[in-house]
Amino acid sequence: MIELIKKYFPHLSAKQIEQFTALDALYHDWNSKINVISRKDIDNLYEHHILHSLAIAKYITFREGTNVLDFGTGGGFPGIPLAIFFPEANFKLIDGTGKKVRVAQEVADTIGLENVLPAHLRGEEEKGKFDFIVSRAVMPLPDLMKIVKKNIAPDQHNTLPNGVIVLKGGNLNDELKPYKKIVEKTELSQWFDEEWFKEKYLIYVPG
Repeated sequence: MIELIKKYFPHLSAKQIEQFTALDALYHDWNSKINVISRKDIDNLYEHHILHSLAIAKYITFREGTNVLDFGTGGGFPGIPLAIFFPEANFKLIDGTGKKVRVAQEVADTIGLENVLPAHLRGEEEKGKFDFIVSRAVMPLPDLMKIVKKNIAPDQHNTLPNGVIVLKGGNLNDELKPYKKIVEKTELSQWFDEEWFKEKYLIYVPG
């Protein structure tokens, strides 16, 4: 299924291809011990989890040295695919479930990912400053913004102002209402033509 990633990102290095390819066996193995991805969905790993995470790479190119917080990473999404894609950026992956953080750590170690720091932390406990906070449908946007506002760094290093980038699906009108003047909502189906990406969105809120 690495072909699916290469279809949309044809300029990957040999090392990146090797790392993305290794995720298949690693996540299948870990998922048999710890339920990181639902059992029904593990065979859709590349489409529903890796490619979905990489939607963020279609939206922004993180510059060298960019610091990114993956809030509620679970077993490492979107943080691990993004860390493979942007080896010059730094990713901190936090989750309140220790077992899932361990999976993210083991996966990162096995594929030699050195720009990733998994940590067993709740968002309220994270004190660091980051250029971007990324997340996949962890909680309603207003709740997320309340927690992570403190973590958005004031200094800008990217073409996009620092802020929050989340991947979500379905009807988001109520969630986005408080941010309607500043929010950007992008349909993932404009980048990816698989049926699953219909009614899936990338939401960006500047900090």
